[in-house]
Amino acid sequence: MTKLTIALLFISATIIALIITKKVLNDGRSGSIVHYSNFPSEFVVKRPVEVWLPEGYDSSSSERYPVIYMQDGQFLFLGSRSWYTWTPWNWNVDVIIPRMIREEKMRSAIVVAPWMLPKDNRRRNEYMPQKPITREVGRLLEADKSDIQYERLNSDNYLKFLVEELKPFIDKTYKTNPEKDNTFIMGSSMGGMISAYAISEYPDVFGGAACMSTHWSDANGAVVQWYQNNWPEAGSNRLYFDYGTESYDAAYEPYQQLMDETMRSKGYTEGRDWVTRKFHGASHRPSAWRDRLHIPLEFLLGTDK
Repeated sequence: MTKLTIALLFISATIIALIITKKVLNDGRSGSIVHYSNFPSEFVVKRPVEVWLPEGYDSSSSERYPVIYMQDGQFLFLGSRSWYTWTPWNWNVDVIIPRMIREEKMRSAIVVAPWMLPKDNRRRNEYMPQKPITREVGRLLEADKSDIQYERLNSDNYLKFLVEELKPFIDKTYKTNPEKDNTFIMGSSMGGMISAYAISEYPDVFGGAACMSTHWSDANGAVVQWYQNNWPEAGSNRLYFDYGTESYDAAYEPYQQLMDETMRSKGYTEGRDWVTRKFHGASHRPSAWRDRLHIPLEFLLGTDK
């Protein structure tokens, strides 16, 4: 049995299973949200995945949409509309994107939001780039009493989940533009780490990434150092980085500067296919990311792109 056949069988089985478990919120506000309570995977544990469809989305229309894969999906949507209701950390993506579309600052897009439940204690092991973490670096992390565990690192499988299982399902189920130039990934903190890693590992799948308050400081910047020799050359990807100056973000600047050097060495031009922004007074909080979310969205999906 070929890999393609296996993949098609998995997608078909997934569609059948998810039809049973999906819930749709269409309350006439800010598009609609489809909630899959237990998205199956052969690579990672099953988890909720939500899909936000913009206002005017019509499955019978010929119009197709770019897709943004946004990390920490449980925090993305307006609290009153979210299945994850206990948190005050919502980004209000389903408010910000419709406003930007109305103001013609970004193209209409679909948002895919895989959850990462904090209680499962998997977030940092699934979001920490795996290949840069050697056993020696892993010991350094453990010495720092980090909850990243070398033996439990699973970000390579998490990316396989996104690329080999979730994306094919989304492209088959919804009216997407599946090409690289219309496929983006985004996250904050450790979500920024896995978004950058996705570009490094799958530059032909993801055309652009937004990495907000990227948590470069783990293991003294070992991941950034690894990218010096393992980052795609300029020409077909767009990258957005940012950081604040308060709380955790206060430690990021020297590592981001090293990443900026890597971007230049690989031929990226700041302001054209790469942006790094510093936000004075901004801290490591969802409210800070929510307040500036429009900036990376316009950079990656602006109407002039």
